[in-house]
Amino acid sequence: MRRSILRDRAVYVVGIGLYPYQRPSETTYVTMGVTAIRASLLDAGIAWADVDSAFIGSGKIGMAGAPTLARFLGRTGLPVLQVESASASGSVAFRQAVLDVASGRCDVSVAAGVDEAKFPRDAESKAGVNGLADRYIDFPTMFALMADTFLRERGATVEQLAAVAVKNHRNGALNPFAQRQKRRTLEEVLAPPYVAGSLTRLQCTPVGEGSAAVVVVSEEGLVRFGIDPSRAVRVLSSAYQSVAPVSTVGGFVEADVTRRTANEAFEESGVSPGDLDVVELHDAFTVEEPVYLEAMGVCAEGKALSDLEAGALDIGGRVAVSPSGGLIAMGHPVGPTGVGQVCESVRQIRGEAGPRQHEGARTALVHMVGVGGVCAVHVLQSAQR
Repeated sequence: MRRSILRDRAVYVVGIGLYPYQRPSETTYVTMGVTAIRASLLDAGIAWADVDSAFIGSGKIGMAGAPTLARFLGRTGLPVLQVESASASGSVAFRQAVLDVASGRCDVSVAAGVDEAKFPRDAESKAGVNGLADRYIDFPTMFALMADTFLRERGATVEQLAAVAVKNHRNGALNPFAQRQKRRTLEEVLAPPYVAGSLTRLQCTPVGEGSAAVVVVSEEGLVRFGIDPSRAVRVLSSAYQSVAPVSTVGGFVEADVTRRTANEAFEESGVSPGDLDVVELHDAFTVEEPVYLEAMGVCAEGKALSDLEAGALDIGGRVAVSPSGGLIAMGHPVGPTGVGQVCESVRQIRGEAGPRQHEGARTALVHMVGVGGVCAVHVLQSAQR
């Protein structure tokens, strides 16, 4: 494996900001994005004029959204890049900001994500190469089939799987930035309407909008801006891969690319799955949480649902999984989602998560998959020794 530049030049997250995830509204992406970025700069104690580069993830706002957003923050001449990678857009924007600082090209970079609740046709649907089942299988159907296969192979019940949503709604109820802020019982989660197969509405991520932003700096930046090291969170690894020619983990290509990307992140960071205190992952549908936890080695194969039942994945358990509420409760505006996961992880590591704080949180992993078969995994850790 190639040597990580993150070992040669340390990169830290020093500012976080969010525009609360919400149902579709008339709020413009400029209002949401500017709010989140200004909040992250205020948290970092850094002015927009001191930012050297910006990367803005979006899947739905359209051409020139990033430079338009940056213009409303003030013209400074900095390079601004719009990033699109479906659900992983924000994760890739964060990766690019981290690598920009790690390369030595700059000392301060902003990564943000923003999207309105609109869904234009994706490129895959316009590829001109049709699959036999394209008219019949959409995302909910695909994951409902995954759930059916997973439960059959594990000998598990729909009730055990629905418990994922119960946990995440419980966490989201404690998160003022979450789109869904209501605790739900198992009976409520299992109640119709059904979206696809056994997956009910409360087991699926809601459609929404919002924004998230982070400020990343170099070691020199920490010193230059007088930033308190106790509130700095180091980025230990940034891994990004796409689906390989043969993907066979449980028959799920998303699980295979997750396993490979997570392994790269663990090798780069020197962290093992057992070292993690917090995990924020792509749980647009309940079945994704146990599938990805087992693929990454956070839970042993076949043990994710039993770990959930035992409370090992709760806030206060062995590892807090989706303390933000995850995509199921916090929401999934697409562009901001990966950056929002970083915001939550930083908040946890700083010990600033209030009633959803996982005590002793020091090391976190954030994970996102995206349309086209891509996966991003980052490992973050407290800068305090």
